[in-house]
Amino acid sequence: MSEFLVEDMTCGHCEKAIKAALAEALPGAAVTVDLGAHTVAVEGDAEKAAAAIADAGYTPVRKG
Repeated sequence: MSEFLVEDMTCGHCEKAIKAALAEALPGAAVTVDLGAHTVAVEGDAEKAAAAIADAGYTPVRKG
């Protein structure tokens, strides 16, 4: 599982946009979002996940 810090994810709309982008880029991948901690964890290709988050207009920083 890859985890990203997404500081500019600030509301429920942001969360939905990121989840939708990841569902399109990595169909069927498990995605966990912690809005309060500004983190997104996703199974699958970390580079594809980061690109999908960035394409949605956010700034992912890989943790770990």
